[in-house]
Amino acid sequence: MQTIFDIINTPLICVFLIAVIGYLIGGIKIKGIEIGTAGVLLVALVFGHFQFEVPDFVNDLGIALFVTSVGFIAGPKFFRNFVKNAKSYVLLGLLIIASGAAVCAAVVLISGGKISPPLAAGLLTGALTSTPGLAAAKEAAGELGSQAATGYGIAYPFGVIGVVLFVQLIPKILKVNMDEERKRFEATNAVKEKKYKGKLFAFDPFGLMPLAAAITLGVLLGKITIPLPGGAHFALGTSGGPLITGLIFGHFGHAGKIDITVKPEVLKTTREFGLVLFLIAAGIKGGQSFVSVLMEQGVMLFVYGAIMTLIPMLTGYIFARHVLKLNLFNSLGSICGGMTSTPALGTLIGVTGTDDVASAYAATYPVALVFIVLASQFIIVLM
Repeated sequence: MQTIFDIINTPLICVFLIAVIGYLIGGIKIKGIEIGTAGVLLVALVFGHFQFEVPDFVNDLGIALFVTSVGFIAGPKFFRNFVKNAKSYVLLGLLIIASGAAVCAAVVLISGGKISPPLAAGLLTGALTSTPGLAAAKEAAGELGSQAATGYGIAYPFGVIGVVLFVQLIPKILKVNMDEERKRFEATNAVKEKKYKGKLFAFDPFGLMPLAAAITLGVLLGKITIPLPGGAHFALGTSGGPLITGLIFGHFGHAGKIDITVKPEVLKTTREFGLVLFLIAAGIKGGQSFVSVLMEQGVMLFVYGAIMTLIPMLTGYIFARHVLKLNLFNSLGSICGGMTSTPALGTLIGVTGTDDVASAYAATYPVALVFIVLASQFIIVLM
């Protein structure tokens, strides 16, 4: 006879039940602050703790839908924004990862050997929510790779929630008029609307064919690996590849006489749905060992992970605003990219009311991705 657990623990019911409860919790406001879609992550962590499972496909589909949709939306304005601020984004991505790596190294030294380099590197990759970074750390650690995975699992939840709350709190702390800030931001990023040459042929009325094509090409692009020092490899993966192809499709809008645009309302739906699927899969995976590992390893590991999230984030924001002189929206967008935080980008889009913040995210994200892969290896090899 099936129990309630058995009935609920089917992928279809589990995914949508978590979404329902997560949205209910995420919509609760306390002094104007809400965790929004990240509420889905919290519920997924609880489900994961009780050993519910969903296929890996849910994670991959969620990421692909989210970042490709973001790419389509940001594409028309991305390249202009990138050319204008390219050096700033590279410097910012480097600074965020470097400051996190410095904290990580300090934790190893302060612990007096109690926290091993593989465990610390895992904390760093979890604090910056970087799965490629974790893969590089596990490879460099060899037989001690499980320690890196442990650190990642402990630091990951705050790595997500911390950035999500940060992009909401900063505008409130600064008492920013978001409507006025949005108008200035959009005026700065305004581009002339392109004219299609003659009548374009569309394969479907919603643009699902170009969306599917961009995801397909993006996944293939993400599988291309580039060798890095120390024997590791870099790849854009399911996050970076579809994001790049989405930006390209969104920028050009047509391929010859073929319409490759997607309806705005479709993109907003797939963007949100993809984000929810990603959070559900990530939360369930992280929740399966979070409590047990925390009890075994101690609460201080969670604190160290939180510090590895907070210091790079604060350092990056101060540098972006006061040294690089980026506007608020580009600063927060680049922080999301530098922290490789896909959930925070979803929250930031909701906070700012414009998808154009994805341009700064997309410009900083690949830079941070490369540096976190390198940093996680260097910490293990050099320490």
